[in-house]
Amino acid sequence: MVKAALLACACAGFLSACGGDDDDPPVAMQKNIAEVAKDQGFNALLAAVTKAGIGGTLTDANAQLTVFAPTDQAFANLATRLGFADAAAMVNALPPAALQSILNYHVLAAKRSAADLRAGGASQTTAYTYANAPARLSLDFSNGVRITDAALTVATVTTADVAASNGVIHVVDKVLVPPGVLNIVQMAQVNPSFSSLVAAVVASNLQGTLGGTGPFTVFAPSNTAFAAAPQNLSAAQLRTVLTYHVLSSQVLSTQIPFGTPVATVAGQTISFVSATPPRIRDTTAVEASITAVDVRASNGVIHVVDKVLIPAL
Repeated sequence: MVKAALLACACAGFLSACGGDDDDPPVAMQKNIAEVAKDQGFNALLAAVTKAGIGGTLTDANAQLTVFAPTDQAFANLATRLGFADAAAMVNALPPAALQSILNYHVLAAKRSAADLRAGGASQTTAYTYANAPARLSLDFSNGVRITDAALTVATVTTADVAASNGVIHVVDKVLVPPGVLNIVQMAQVNPSFSSLVAAVVASNLQGTLGGTGPFTVFAPSNTAFAAAPQNLSAAQLRTVLTYHVLSSQVLSTQIPFGTPVATVAGQTISFVSATPPRIRDTTAVEASITAVDVRASNGVIHVVDKVLIPAL
């Protein structure tokens, strides 16, 4: 159904989006997106496309698409962060539906050159639908084109405006991570800002729990927050600290119960202070600010905090 929706959107945008740059060769002489990707060595991308079953989308002569194409190195980097040996192992392991969601998050259902992207503004819809709406990418044009994904990581367009007969390719240096596909642990793994958190979760053997069905809410301290936290905790204390950051239900930013104590998985409560940004009160005199909200995983949600929450130890 995702494939059909993508094609329908592409056809709807065809009349307004099919014009090319003056320097482009005639459309009849150009290769389609899949052929261009093959010629330019996007092997991991095409392997994912094949397994996801959406190859026909990229060869459709009636489509006019924009594809953000991650390099093979970008796929390899994601594989490493997720604990796979290489990109091929990751593609083989991920279900077709997950790959389809990831790939559709790299597609805009209209042809948009770099200039068109700039004109389109800081938030643009993709062909991936999540929570009954098209998932969006955040774009920054202050220095080239930089794209922030749902994992709060940033990809840079390294080569723009690679022409094809049925759209345009912009090469990116990172695989864009969509909302609702990877679990909470994986969403933390793909963001280098949470490497300390991931290491602590693994050391406490909590990765299986937080990667499970859920749903959970996790208040995720950044690496900077961990650097300022108490050190030399025992294994039991570390586990208590980590579970103090977890709620056993999904609580989106619009559902935060300000002024009411909330039980954590650690068995101790936290409370929320209505402010800009919102803050969390733990057992210390220093409150934590929530610096980013609603990082949506397949099994819950992550909110980013600037301080490690300290329970009674």
